[in-house]
Formats: sequence, C-alpha cells, structure tokens
Amino acid sequence: MHDLIPLSPLEAAAPRVEKYDGIRISECPDWAYASLAARQGQEKSCNQFAMDLLGFKLPDIGQITHSNTLAAFWIGPHQWMIEAPYSSHENLAAQIKRAVADTGSVTEQTDGWVRFDLHGARCHDVLERLCNVDIRIMQQGQATRTRLEHLGCFLICRKTGSEFSILGPRSSAETLFHALTTAAKAIL
Repeated sequence: MHDLIPLSPLEAAAPRVEKYDGIRISECPDWAYASLAARQGQEKSCNQFAMDLLGFKLPDIGQITHSNTLAAFWIGPHQWMIEAPYSSHENLAAQIKRAVADTGSVTEQTDGWVRFDLHGARCHDVLERLCNVDIRIMQQGQATRTRLEHLGCFLICRKTGSEFSILGPRSSAETLFHALTTAAKAIL
C-alpha cells in the first residue's frame, strides 16, 4: 500500500500564502474547474440546461457570474470555464455533462490550472507590473484572458480594487508565484 500525500500545485502539503504591505498572495488549490463549449446549433439549449444546473445565466464576454458555490466566466464564443469548491464538486465536469447532455462539450480542467488570489489595496500595483490589462478600471464581475509575465492566464476581478484571482497553467505554478511575489516585493 502506498502512502500518498496530496500536494498543492507549489508542491507543498499546505497552500502557500505570502503577505506584504498592502497585499496578500494566496495559493488556492481547493477549486474544481470544467470547461463548457456549446455545440454548433445547440447554443440555446446548452445555455438553458447549464442555467438549470448552475442557477444563473452563463456570462457574456469579459464577465463572470456566480451563485453561492458555483461560478462561470466567459473564455470564448459559446465557451465558459465553470468553477466550484472541490470539496463539494469533485466531479464537476461529470455533473455539467449530465446537465447539458449532447448540447455541449465538457472537459475536466481541475488539474490543468493553478489559482492565486490577491487581496489588498496594492493589488493594482502588483498586477500592472505583470500584465497589459488596465487593472485600475476592472470592476467586480469582470474576467479577461491576458499574458501575465510570459504565461497565458485568466484574470478575474472578485472585488473592485482589492480582490483578484489569477488562473494560470498548473505546470508553471512556481514561475507564476515567483512573478507575483517578485512584483509584490518591488512595490515595497
């Protein structure tokens, strides 16, 4: 019998958290992700079935919508990323696939992404050093795809001015974390 120990994307037993003056950077491994793409000619049905499951309408371009436990953000034409707490939605992709049936294509994404949350009044100062998004005008409920450092990432504004999430490739978790912490140290 193997004694396997789950590790976070940063290869630690517990998620990493770094605190600086005016900002906290947290590794957030406890989220499940699945992508949903409406099939051609099935867009209306897929949207309705997804809405029945999620409890909200799928978001438009550059937006994120959510309920108490589920959230979805737009990633392309008729395509969304769905997120939920891993503890209650370990089989998120299967749940979505059952709901949308043949109207949409669903792909498990949980192990493909790493999430870092930034909290604090200095989020703007860190993020504007790393990506070309005008961070200071982003409002709560907006999401975009951008390059952060040299990595393709999703950037989500959770609370205007002070809370952001970054989803990046899990295989580059250490590089992304290093870029965030280095930028945080640079603003001190």
